[in-house]
Amino acid sequence: MTTAPSVLFVCVGNGGKSQMAAALAAKHAGDRLEIHSAGTKPGSKLNAQSVEAIAEVGADMSQGTPKGIDPELLRGVDLTVILGADAELELPADARGTLERWVTDEPSERGIEGVERMRLVRDDIDARVQQLVAELAG
Repeated sequence: MTTAPSVLFVCVGNGGKSQMAAALAAKHAGDRLEIHSAGTKPGSKLNAQSVEAIAEVGADMSQGTPKGIDPELLRGVDLTVILGADAELELPADARGTLERWVTDEPSERGIEGVERMRLVRDDIDARVQQLVAELAG
């Protein structure tokens, strides 16, 4: 039996985008992917609007807690995905995986706030996650 491909989703606070991506990946891939999320500067709690927007599409991130990046995990995963333009992260020289950045939709730049903003962010992340699951987990 082969090991499932592993993905680490990273944003700054690990309370919104990276947790959303992990919850959506779990929804779409189930156990076909090993899924992790972390923050470069983790906050203290989840974004309530993120939790609500994710629940609306049948995924669950309500039990997540913001956490920092585990250096061993970062070295060992197949793919690290940075969500948004703000998080800064470089892979260690001995990392076995690859790094990519998803510059996600930022509706607040268009004056869209609140849960409406979060739904747009969710839909952008969801489309990217579905493509990623198709590529990695077939």
